[in-house]
Amino acid sequence: MSTTDRSVDLTEGPLLGPLLKLSLPLVGTQLLQVAYNLVDTFVVGRLGGDAVAALTYSLPFIFLTISLGSGLTVAGTVLVSQHRGADNEARVRAVAGQTIAVTAVVSGLLSVVGYLLAPVLLPYVGTTAGTAIHRMAVEYTRIVFAGTAFTFGAFAFQAILRGWGDTRTPMYLMLGSVAANAALDPFFVLGFDRNVVFSALGLEGLMGSLYALTGFAGMGVEGAAVATVISRGGAALAGFWLLFSGRLGIDLSLSHLRPDGATVRKILDVGGPAGLERTAGSLAYTGMTVLVAMVGTEAVAAYGVGNRINTLVYLPAVGLAQGVETAVGQNLGADERGRARRAVLLACALGGAAFLAASAGAYAFAAAIVAAFFDASETAPEILRLGADYFRVIGPTYVFMGLFHLLNAAFRGAGSTRTALAFSIASQWLFRIPPTLALITVAGMGAAGVWWGIAVSHVAAAALVAAWFVVGDWDEAVVEEAAEDGEAAATAG
Repeated sequence: MSTTDRSVDLTEGPLLGPLLKLSLPLVGTQLLQVAYNLVDTFVVGRLGGDAVAALTYSLPFIFLTISLGSGLTVAGTVLVSQHRGADNEARVRAVAGQTIAVTAVVSGLLSVVGYLLAPVLLPYVGTTAGTAIHRMAVEYTRIVFAGTAFTFGAFAFQAILRGWGDTRTPMYLMLGSVAANAALDPFFVLGFDRNVVFSALGLEGLMGSLYALTGFAGMGVEGAAVATVISRGGAALAGFWLLFSGRLGIDLSLSHLRPDGATVRKILDVGGPAGLERTAGSLAYTGMTVLVAMVGTEAVAAYGVGNRINTLVYLPAVGLAQGVETAVGQNLGADERGRARRAVLLACALGGAAFLAASAGAYAFAAAIVAAFFDASETAPEILRLGADYFRVIGPTYVFMGLFHLLNAAFRGAGSTRTALAFSIASQWLFRIPPTLALITVAGMGAAGVWWGIAVSHVAAAALVAAWFVVGDWDEAVVEEAAEDGEAAATAG
C-alpha cells in the first residue's frame, strides 16, 4: 500500500517556510469554506431578499452546531500535534480514533435535536410562524441538521490531519466538495426555470426546453441545503477512506474507535472548553441577529450579506490560526516554548499585512460588494445602502479581528482552552452585545449602532489578548505523563 505523508514538522529548522507550508493550505481550505456560503447566497439571492433573510435567520443555529463540532475537534489537533512533537505515534493513533468516536456520538444527538426543534427555535431570532420566511428557514435548517454527521466527520478528519501537520489533503477534499456544491446549487435551488448557469452560458433555449420537459423549477432555499449536505457527505466519506487506508501516514484502524475512558476524558477536557468557546460565539451571533431584527428586515438581509463577505477575512484568519495551533502544539510537545512564541509572532506579522489589505478593500468597494449579491430589481434600495454602510464601518477593524484570532489560537494550541474560552466570551458578551444594545435602544442609531458595536468589539478584544500573550503563563503543554502514555498506548495497540 502506497503512503503519501504530506505532514510538516515545525519543531526544528527555519520557521517561516514550514509555517507557510502548513498555514497556506489552511487558509485555502477556509476560503473554500467561504465559497459554500457565497455560492448559496448568490444563487438564493436570485429569489429575492426574503429568501436571503431566511438563510440569515437559519445561520445562528447552523453556526451553533458547527461551532460545537469544530470546537470539540480542536482537542484532536492539540493532542495529536503535541504527541507528534513528543514523537509518540501510539498516542497519536489513540487520540485520532477517539476523536472520531466522540464526534460521531455528538453529531448524532445534535442532528435529532436540531431537526425537531427548528420550528420552535427560529421565532426566537425573529421569524414569524406562518410566514414564507419562517417556512423557508425551517426547511433549510432541518435539512442541514439532518446532515450534521457529515459536517462533524469532515471536522474530525481535518482536525486530526492538522495536528499531524498535513493540511493539503483536507484542502484538496474541500476543493472537490465546493466544486460539487457549486454544480448542484443552481440545479436544486433554481431548477431549469431561472438557472443562472444556463443563462451565463447563453443556453436559455436549452434551459427552456428542459423546463418544459420536466417542469422542475427548483426547490428554492431548501435546495441549497440539499446541495450542501450531498457535497459535504462526499468529502467526509472520502476523507475517512483515506485515513483508515493508512495512506496519510497515520496507521489508524477500526479498533481505535473502541471507547477508551482516559482518552475520551482528555479529549473532553481539552475540547470541551473549545467547543463551549465556539458555541458561546454562535450564541452571541444569535443574540446579534435578534438585535438586528429589532431594527428591521432590511437590516437583517444586509447583516446576512455583510457577514458572508466578512468571512472572506474571518475564515482565512481562522485558517492561519489553525496553523498557529499546530505550530504551538508541536513545539510545546517538543519542549520548545520560545520557538512556539516566535511562531505566533511570525504568524501575526504575516496575517497583519493581509488583514490591513482586506480592511482597505472592504472600505473602498463597499457598495460594489453588496450590489453583486442581489438582483437590484427585486431588492429594496435600503438593503443595498445598509450593506454598504456595514463595510465602511466594520472594514477598517478587520486587522484587529484577525490578530485576536491568531493570539487566541496560541492559547488553544498550548491546551489553555479555558483561557481562550474566557477571552472569546469577553469579546462577544462584554465588548459587543451590551454596547450594541445600548447604541440601538438608548442612542437610537438603528443599523449603524450594530455596525459600530461590532467594530468596537474587534479593537477591544485584540487589545485584551495581546496583553495576556505578553504577560501570561499560557504556554504549558498538555501532553500526558509518560506513564499514562504508555498505559494508554498499550490499550490502544
